[in-house]
Amino acid sequence: MPACPTLTTERLTLRPFQEDDLDPLFAIMSTPEVRASLHVQDGFSVGDAWRTLSAFAGLWELKGLGQWALVERLTGRFVGRAGLYWRPEPDWPGVEVGWMLDPACWGAGYATEAGTRAVRYGFEELGEGVLFSVILPENTRSQAVARRLGYLPGEERRLSNFPELPHVVWRLDRTGWEAARATDRDGG
Repeated sequence: MPACPTLTTERLTLRPFQEDDLDPLFAIMSTPEVRASLHVQDGFSVGDAWRTLSAFAGLWELKGLGQWALVERLTGRFVGRAGLYWRPEPDWPGVEVGWMLDPACWGAGYATEAGTRAVRYGFEELGEGVLFSVILPENTRSQAVARRLGYLPGEERRLSNFPELPHVVWRLDRTGWEAARATDRDGG
């Protein structure tokens, strides 16, 4: 399996997670805004953040895909995570593109910027035919990002990894993505 590559966008570096990302990851996941939008459980601890960070790193080793740590290129500041995700449960739709940003960066376009790069990686490097995004119905900010990336909302369902609330399974197929990119390149 390929190791996690380091990629860049206009304003971000998407890089492998490192041990010293633990404290900023925990801080972001502990903010009231992120806790509410992702339904982070009460009592979320540094140990939980470590397991999250380790899972992201391990997914690259086991599946050749995963989340990247997001760092501002200009400042070097850790601002969140974005990338590809997969779970082994049979009700999981497939390879997902997801993101989580420091609320101080919300509205700056970082989620769309990183999500765009992750979608490209999923289609071009992994050869996926369809990518998904699993979003809680009340998470309107993530829904807006998904729409900007070209995703369409699909079915609402309860997933075995989070049965408390239904999620909407958003879908982006490679053919539609390629057509939209061709139109953008042609100035249409």
